[in-house]
Amino acid sequence: MSQHGEVLRRMVFPFSTFILPEGDIQYPVKAIFMANEPLAGKRLVQITERKTKTQWAHFIEKIEENYPEAEKIILVMDNLNTHNPGALYEAFNPEKAKKLWDRFEFVYTPKHGSWLNMAEIELNVLNGQCLNRRIDDISLVKSEVEAWQNHRNNKDAKINWQFTTEKARVKLKRLYPTYEE
Repeated sequence: MSQHGEVLRRMVFPFSTFILPEGDIQYPVKAIFMANEPLAGKRLVQITERKTKTQWAHFIEKIEENYPEAEKIILVMDNLNTHNPGALYEAFNPEKAKKLWDRFEFVYTPKHGSWLNMAEIELNVLNGQCLNRRIDDISLVKSEVEAWQNHRNNKDAKINWQFTTEKARVKLKRLYPTYEE
């Protein structure tokens, strides 16, 4: 992934994990990890046969490796049981786990608020453009998704996000405290 202009101190990424329902035989895939940089039109996708804490931790490492100049990487993601610091400690030695944890600031979407995550939009594009047919071989799925990712990244395909702060205040009113003067 690329960075625009001077070295960026903070990078913000929507992140999502798409999990196929149990018993779904359309794909030999159980999880699709995706992080995207919506304003730069870049995304990073990883296909796995299972959704585990260790696989999530390795994807976090992959994101970190793509942004060596970023001081802090802000990751917006769903609040799943695999998305926690313990996963980093299960996957890596304590020094590496702590180093990774310190590089990131994790922001969790509210429960039932995954639609707030821009990575969900990009996952829908991936499903519509690449995974809209039966593919029985995971290596073929991985190569197709990698080709799709490279094509979208080379196009600098951005997300047209239209959810504003004003709309958020109305839609998410129950999540924010009110102060009476």
